[in-house]
Amino acid sequence: MTCFDRHDLGLLLLRLGTGGVLVAHGAQKLFGWFGGHGLEGTGGWMESIGYRPGKQSALAAGLAEAGGGTLLALGLATPAAGAAAAGAMAGAAAVHMPQGFFATEGGYEYAAALGLTAAGIAVTGPGRLSLDHASGHALDRNWMVPLALAGTAAVTSLVVGARNRRVRQEKEGQQEPLFEE
Repeated sequence: MTCFDRHDLGLLLLRLGTGGVLVAHGAQKLFGWFGGHGLEGTGGWMESIGYRPGKQSALAAGLAEAGGGTLLALGLATPAAGAAAAGAMAGAAAVHMPQGFFATEGGYEYAAALGLTAAGIAVTGPGRLSLDHASGHALDRNWMVPLALAGTAAVTSLVVGARNRRVRQEKEGQQEPLFEE
């Protein structure tokens, strides 16, 4: 009998794949790797789409993606890692929401898939082929899952809500009045 089964192997593959994509995505923001623009360029872009201050927003998103992705891949602090990555992807989905669902049209499909996968791993747990398992699940307790997801959901709601209000106000301020008084 082996110490792991196909469930554990499946979770390892999900963690490595999702975590690896998130690490690369975050490294684009943080370091300009893989064709990214680094903190300065990403910060300017984030400012332009309503996430302010831009550079700090780029740092927070990059750390949530790269840090959350690294921890997911390792299977360490899985509830917090999955929640952080899911929160970052919810922020990305908010930007792409006006273009609809499909990524081919600039929609939120890709961000939603990554975020839901990260959240699913946070809920399911990392499996036995993980550092959480090796450490006796010191950073992966059942009570941590709802706490991490609820905390991230609250912060993400505040950040995305503030961004959406700014975008709406800027859009309304740029519109020409229909009738002159």
